[in-house]
Amino acid sequence: MHDIRWIRENPAEFDAALAKRGDEAMSADLIQRDADRRAVQTELQELQTRRNDASKQIGIAKSKGEDADTLIKEVSDLKDRMQALEENEKNLSSNLTDLLSGIPNLPSEDTPVGAGEEENVEIRLEGVPPEFDFEAKDHVDLGENLSGISFERAGKLSGSRFVVLQGQVARLERALASFMLDVQTEEFGYTEIAPPVLVKDEALYGTGQLPKFADDLFKTTDDLWLIPTAEVSLTNLVANEILAEDDLPIRVTALTPCFRSEAGAAGKDTRGMLRQHQFNKVELVSICHPDNSLEEHERMTGAAEEILKRLDLAYRVMVLCTGDIGFSARKTYDLEVWLPGQDTYREISSCSNCGDFQARRMKARFRPEAGKGTEFVHTLNGSSLAVGRCLIAVMENYQNKDGSITIPEVLRPYMNGLELISAG
Repeated sequence: MHDIRWIRENPAEFDAALAKRGDEAMSADLIQRDADRRAVQTELQELQTRRNDASKQIGIAKSKGEDADTLIKEVSDLKDRMQALEENEKNLSSNLTDLLSGIPNLPSEDTPVGAGEEENVEIRLEGVPPEFDFEAKDHVDLGENLSGISFERAGKLSGSRFVVLQGQVARLERALASFMLDVQTEEFGYTEIAPPVLVKDEALYGTGQLPKFADDLFKTTDDLWLIPTAEVSLTNLVANEILAEDDLPIRVTALTPCFRSEAGAAGKDTRGMLRQHQFNKVELVSICHPDNSLEEHERMTGAAEEILKRLDLAYRVMVLCTGDIGFSARKTYDLEVWLPGQDTYREISSCSNCGDFQARRMKARFRPEAGKGTEFVHTLNGSSLAVGRCLIAVMENYQNKDGSITIPEVLRPYMNGLELISAG
């Protein structure tokens, strides 16, 4: 959510930032709507003052035995006029809020300008893709040959874009998730949370999924929503709260199922597990002091990268351009892991700094130790990692000629010492 006062004071800067995202200038319309609303509020205040004065005069007139009919009629007329203005002010405020709610966050100054993902910028490569002396298979062929993945059975249960994992492949996914949580909680100071995966409208509004992206979500018949990411549950833990400055930063993590309708992804990544309606993800969320959010962003990205490094998976770090960052983000780093089955890098994590954008929507503040009043916190979120995509990466990068999968050493303690997943 944007601060209309800031927009009034910085209209050119606001429009220039929207232009970087490919959006039209909006400041003039917003400022005019705000002026109309404030004019009504001013008139209401003036009428309330006059009504109070007239009411006092009625009391004085009656105490003196004087005729107060004219004043009584004036008060009645003022009441009717004020009721009409209050309804008008309510509508003007609601319309302005709705309009502001649909405007994305402004990109940071160092976010590269571009129209789409083709203009994202690679900032570093890590690791070396494996070289095989055989033709690499993708995770679909590998998993089906190991009787560990079944899209056919999932289709019978739920339709397309679902998967059934079984046996040691299912255990490998569980091992990956446990490994991720252990690293983030024991080494990077994140507190593990087990949050609800069904949330109210307010929670999705707070993190920016509603109202604009309702079609991307699943909704229950009793008006709760399935979370598309644990970012929603974790970030909203501080909604409508005033924190102490000493409470910051708050770092939390969770392993949850995530649910996405993939409404805008028709025909995209239809093979395999890359784009599912339901998938597991380990999410990182930080609530921090505004002065520290840039540093926290780098720290969070490093925490997600550490998982890939310890799994010895080749990856690259991309900074997303203005045409590809998410609705709530000011700046985003994507981690893209090497997938031999596709012979390319694919996204496995997004780490975003949202500044105070979500905090304004959630009304999440802190009270500085020095000075008066409160300030909005900054919020950050990142995947560490998408567990299903990490499973794909491990299967494809650790495959052997006979179709077996070597278990990365860091995962073997979670697999009861198992070193190899093979058929039979």
